[in-house]
Amino acid sequence: MKTITASAENAYKKRKKSAWKELKNQKYLYYMSIPFVLWVFVFQYLPLWGWTMAFQKYKPGVGFFEQKWVGFEHFRTLFGDEHFYQVLRNTLAMSFMGLIAGFIVPVVFALLLNEVRVQALKRFVQTVSYLPHFVSWVVAAGIVTKMLSTDGGVVNDILLGLNLIDQPIQFMAQGHLFWGIVTSADIWKETGWNAIIYLAAISGIGPELYEAARVDGASRWRQIWHITLPGIRPTMIVLLIMSIGHLLGTGFEKQFLLGNHLVIDYSEVLDLYALNYGLAMGRYSFGTAINIFNSVISLVLLFAANGIFKRFTNESIM
Repeated sequence: MKTITASAENAYKKRKKSAWKELKNQKYLYYMSIPFVLWVFVFQYLPLWGWTMAFQKYKPGVGFFEQKWVGFEHFRTLFGDEHFYQVLRNTLAMSFMGLIAGFIVPVVFALLLNEVRVQALKRFVQTVSYLPHFVSWVVAAGIVTKMLSTDGGVVNDILLGLNLIDQPIQFMAQGHLFWGIVTSADIWKETGWNAIIYLAAISGIGPELYEAARVDGASRWRQIWHITLPGIRPTMIVLLIMSIGHLLGTGFEKQFLLGNHLVIDYSEVLDLYALNYGLAMGRYSFGTAINIFNSVISLVLLFAANGIFKRFTNESIM
């Protein structure tokens, strides 16, 4: 028994010594990571202290210990508001549409672009495709609005020229079209940028695999299906899990800039709801409660998606 205990202690000491040795050898890497760790702590974790506002009847200018604590009153108000469920519907609808399209389209685009053999054309298409990512949503929304305009809008002009419609369609005034417009605008803006990481993953696949497949008589489609897609599957799964974790975090820029009072029943999302009925009305505690709901649901979705993919595909981010 004493021999076993002594062996365990020696093994522990060796592991500890090895860990300290590794830390010492890589100390400069740890030094380089300190600013980033501090940045994450200051801007991501320190603000969580503000979540206490959701359990208070917060009043600006009043000390923390002098605030009135109201428990879950703001959450009861939130879940008792019928308008909240309409906003949640809009958020989930646009999020799911963006998740599906934003996952499939960049993968397909990367696969097609990888098959282009003329390098000059390939670089040109890739550059043109990711340039919209660097355009602010203010400019992008203006471009989309002008393209869909009834007065000289290119979309209406094409539809009229092809005799598909008799008169211009007011796209920006049709609530049932708003979700599709937002999703399409997001795809146009982000597809090229999101495809970069898939192209990088494809470039990491060994060329000898493709050479062996061609020797065996595999077509380009078979090479994509049996080599390229399995080769980038880990990257696809990791990005999909992260996207699911941000399912409710659609932001508000697209909806705020493309929306109007005619389509507000379809355009208002959780972030806009928090802005309009929380901050704009001085209800800071209510706005914080909305943010907590958003964060908790996102965290649950992230862990659920990670667990499911880890169980069935052995791929995960944790």
